[in-house]
Amino acid sequence: MPTKIILDCDPGHDDAIALLLAHGNPDIELVAVTTVHGNQTIEKVTRNALAVARIAGITGVPFAAGAHRPLVRAAEVAESIHGESGLDGPVLPEPTIVPDARHAVDLIIDTVMSAAPGTITLVPTGALTNIALAVRKEPRIAERVKEVVLMGGGYHGGNWSAASEFNIVIDPEAAHIVFNEPWKLTMVGLDLTHQAIATPDAVAAIAAVDTGPARFVLELLEFFGRTYNESQGFEYPPVHDPCAVALVIDPSVMTVVRVPLDIELAGTLTLGMTVADFRSPAPESCTTFAATDLDHGRFWALIVDALERIGDVRV
Repeated sequence: MPTKIILDCDPGHDDAIALLLAHGNPDIELVAVTTVHGNQTIEKVTRNALAVARIAGITGVPFAAGAHRPLVRAAEVAESIHGESGLDGPVLPEPTIVPDARHAVDLIIDTVMSAAPGTITLVPTGALTNIALAVRKEPRIAERVKEVVLMGGGYHGGNWSAASEFNIVIDPEAAHIVFNEPWKLTMVGLDLTHQAIATPDAVAAIAAVDTGPARFVLELLEFFGRTYNESQGFEYPPVHDPCAVALVIDPSVMTVVRVPLDIELAGTLTLGMTVADFRSPAPESCTTFAATDLDHGRFWALIVDALERIGDVRV
């Protein structure tokens, strides 16, 4: 049976690819898509998610807008990476899906509570504000979700500061809540996602699919690659968010280790740092995990396969 997931995202170039991967893989059932502040404002990322849904031919899945700002702090956006729209590069179609009237937090709660226990996986690829608010509003979801597989953090360092990754540091209080709930949580952080670079071979494989969605991905990677090169010096861009979806599809695509994880809230230079304690083997009672090594070829094969399955969509 396919794994049912709620994708909580802030599209974002790599979020868009994550959405395509989730939609195009038969081992995933996308039961809801929720949006959160992050790469751009909530209005922009929600429109982007709905536009990607049209490009991919996604229907029958509820989309809902969520938190417009962090729990405590002022909102930050990643315009230097994702552009003024949050999805600069491609020309986006007008959305055809009408967003769900519920707030994303309520859609998450309703979806988890109406499903059988242990059947819904949460896949957050943006700030963790929606997930934190959901588990605070309805604590029972912590024991009902199958697991949380998130893109964020990194145990060796950051990208928005020397110590902290963007998704975590823009709402560290929300991350602290999510990382300290008793559910199984896997951090797919920068240590893993910086291995998921869009090499020329990967780009060529996508180009060979030669469909509208595949050409859309190529346009995403062209813009994303340019901004990553200018801002962080990457020769080829890493696509972070699809890694979390890939782990849900095929756990053998990466190595995952059990390790205590927590979020730094008080450090002047380390706010939002994801602290991983590798000093000794983690006890069986530890519910947090970190991804460490990626099978690069298998990862990109999953993306190419999803694009082939989606096919050419009339937009």
